[in-house]
Amino acid sequence: MKIRKATEKDIPRLIDLLYQVHRVHSQGRPDIFRSGNKKYTEEELREILSDETKPIYAAADETDTLCGYAFCIYEEIKDQISLMDRKSLYIDDLCVDEAMRGKHIGTQLYEYILEEARKNGCYHVTLNVWCLNESAMRFYEKCGLSPLKITMEQIL
Repeated sequence: MKIRKATEKDIPRLIDLLYQVHRVHSQGRPDIFRSGNKKYTEEELREILSDETKPIYAAADETDTLCGYAFCIYEEIKDQISLMDRKSLYIDDLCVDEAMRGKHIGTQLYEYILEEARKNGCYHVTLNVWCLNESAMRFYEKCGLSPLKITMEQIL
């Protein structure tokens, strides 16, 4: 498995995987997520791919076919009165093809992200995970992540 930055040629496969992720969310919370959709359009993906502050890391097999991805965003807090200055790498979305799960592709992606964050002077790596996605929560805990803050809701 090779981890590399995604390119425009990866857009069709990124779209396939984005549908997989969205299906998990729309099945778990149909009151929030529209069924049959995905997070980004093809044009939005092109824009993200051209933005150095929003790398998409791709896990590709020996035929260079994407088996997984991680959409990331570099964020920086600077000169705020109540917060310490810090740079972080936020994982906006991480997916491994459902047919390829259990082969440590997600772990390889995550370890690659950690190394990129270190190289770029980040204080930490952060992400959000939906409580409905218990397998993702177990995966992230196994990788060593722990809760930073919790969003709570009361449906009216």
